[in-house]
Amino acid sequence: MDAPREVTPLDDIVVVLDQPQNVVNIAGCIRAMMNFGLSRIRLVRPAEFDEYRITGIAHRSDPVVQSAEIFDTLDDALADVSWVLGTTARPRTAARNFVRPRKIAPDVLQAAREGTVAILFGREDRGLANEALDRCHYVAIVPTDPDYSSLNLAQACLLVCYELFQAAGDRDPLPRGKRDMGPASVEELERMYDALERGLGSIGFYKGARRPESILRTIRTLLSRAEPDLREAKLMQAIGFEIEKYVAREGEESGAEAPEGEAQ
Repeated sequence: MDAPREVTPLDDIVVVLDQPQNVVNIAGCIRAMMNFGLSRIRLVRPAEFDEYRITGIAHRSDPVVQSAEIFDTLDDALADVSWVLGTTARPRTAARNFVRPRKIAPDVLQAAREGTVAILFGREDRGLANEALDRCHYVAIVPTDPDYSSLNLAQACLLVCYELFQAAGDRDPLPRGKRDMGPASVEELERMYDALERGLGSIGFYKGARRPESILRTIRTLLSRAEPDLREAKLMQAIGFEIEKYVAREGEESGAEAPEGEAQ
């Protein structure tokens, strides 16, 4: 039996599309919502709403599409909402509480813990009317190149949803390789450094160096910055061992001695 899904503030955020004109954009918004954990959508007088076409574009979106709510007026769509974040591509003449999506995202999530929050998007050709913006507590503007600032409706929705998802916490950690062995311990790292020190010493790497310990400290700094995992640390350790063994074998075959003062 599957464990119940964790309830998050994202569940109390509803995306509201005011007069969307293209069913493809509606599908794009739904797909973006599902990518980032949002599942509630409301539409105000959509020009078209075809469940079959939408689910054909946004695959496996049937639950979201079937629960979509359609309203005749924006006021009806926002009637039970306690906090509204509007979106626009540019500042308007009227003074507004303009913000960036990334900065406002934590506040949106906090508001969602206390009541339903709406993220409001306008129609593709005109955006939100001033009357719609009047109903917003804040208005988010996605930063773009000023020479090409207009965003497609679905693109804007995706970016805002992404910022909300990130602010809610990354619940989907990055994938690990099949050979991942986890982080290297301090003991394993010291074995790696010791093997590298001996291997480099066997080839006379420190010869002529005024402060060999400075070279080793630089190597430590470099490899620490790389944050090697256990597999990588063992590989570097093996490189040090093999250098030392190779020099020893060559010395035995030629009868030569190891460089004076170097690792034996």
